[in-house]
Amino acid sequence: MSNNRNLRASALALAVLGTLFVGQAAASGFQLREQSVKNLGRAGAGSGVAQRDAAVVSLNPAAMVNISQRTFQVDGTVIDLTAGFTGGGTALGAPGVLPNATLTGGNGGDPGDPTLVPNMSAVFPIASIDGLYLGASVGAPFGLKTDYAPGWVGRYRALSSEVKTVDLTLSAAYKVNDMFSIGVGLIYERAEATLSKSIDFGTAICAQAAAGLPAPNTGNVMLTCFNPGWALYPLYHPQSADGSLTVKGSDTDFGFLVGLQITPNEQFALGLSYRSRIHQKLQGTLDFNGVPAILGADPRFVDGPGGAKLVTPELITLSARYAFTDNFRMMLDIQHTGWNSLQDVTIVRNSGTVVGSEDFSWSGSTFVSLGGEYDFSDTFTLRFGVGSDETPTNDVTRTPRLPDNDRMVYALGASWHVSENLSLDAAYQRIEIKTPKIALPVDLPHSNTSTLYGSFGGHANLFGLSMQYRF
Repeated sequence: MSNNRNLRASALALAVLGTLFVGQAAASGFQLREQSVKNLGRAGAGSGVAQRDAAVVSLNPAAMVNISQRTFQVDGTVIDLTAGFTGGGTALGAPGVLPNATLTGGNGGDPGDPTLVPNMSAVFPIASIDGLYLGASVGAPFGLKTDYAPGWVGRYRALSSEVKTVDLTLSAAYKVNDMFSIGVGLIYERAEATLSKSIDFGTAICAQAAAGLPAPNTGNVMLTCFNPGWALYPLYHPQSADGSLTVKGSDTDFGFLVGLQITPNEQFALGLSYRSRIHQKLQGTLDFNGVPAILGADPRFVDGPGGAKLVTPELITLSARYAFTDNFRMMLDIQHTGWNSLQDVTIVRNSGTVVGSEDFSWSGSTFVSLGGEYDFSDTFTLRFGVGSDETPTNDVTRTPRLPDNDRMVYALGASWHVSENLSLDAAYQRIEIKTPKIALPVDLPHSNTSTLYGSFGGHANLFGLSMQYRF
């Protein structure tokens, strides 16, 4: 009886489940590294010591001293994720009362639509104060969007997910001497999240009856699910009455950025930067759809205000640049992302009632990339790079909202210096993702009343264009 009561409570809690953010394509977890098309063409190498790249405002403000003119820059990258799921699952029954049922539905289609990630940045050397530089940028460091086809086999775990984080960064740098510069930045971040999932109201109704509690009824007709074959009352059984839950929330908060750059000679540069965590308390609405009339009075399924906590992780980046000749440079990046900030996601009504929770238990991850630049002439530069990106996820708690895994990154890029003031950049990046496996069991405390198992196969193509104007 205790198991059945847990089943009922979990079926009626129905967590939002999954991350409040999504992004399999651009970087591990839900991180986006598309602040700069120049960096895109080097697979992210040298991000904190880049030359003539205004995007350093939000990457390592100390590197703004590498820009000698007032500079305005616009970067845009399209992320095109291709993925496919193979697998299945079962809807939980109750031993001796309700049999388990095989989950119905397709593979969800391709959840990744092409998504544009824009960034703008500007750097201003202050002529009146020697060595002082100011900068500003607007960009999206985290987030992406995925949509699974309605009715897919994993619909009780995820349908659609969209997260947008937009950062306004104001930075300042000071060139202490020819060898050393420092920089700081203030980050104002807005986060918006929308996600949805299907709800198996058929299981919820049957669980209520199986728990020995008053069976739901409509009019004079008593509906129960005690018959294993549901021969008497076939209307309600697992997967017979799907509804949905959509959660929306938003918040704003502040973070900071600090960095330094060391250039012992004209050939070598070393940069180190730290971006802080930002704590968001998303507030919004919980909207239920398709609630059967016999459950409509249940307060757990009533629309209302609610929210969840979202912590974007800290970033520590070490960058290096070495010029072998006047025309050829190699770059390196080693970045640690503090994904241990994501241990669980808990959805709470404003009243304090927990709607649901899911365990993630993510750990910190490391990204390493090596890239280079070759100047064919004063007007044309070629870039290339390769990187290895470690996933923060694990085989135990990985979900279809973020079926992330280790990945390799391959990149090409180029610059065309149209004039003394104007330059155009283009880049292509290919991301190969190691096959993520899903093996999610029934988890009654966290409101998951079905299993899901299988694997995802996929890759991502990124296309970037940028314009920089110096005046």
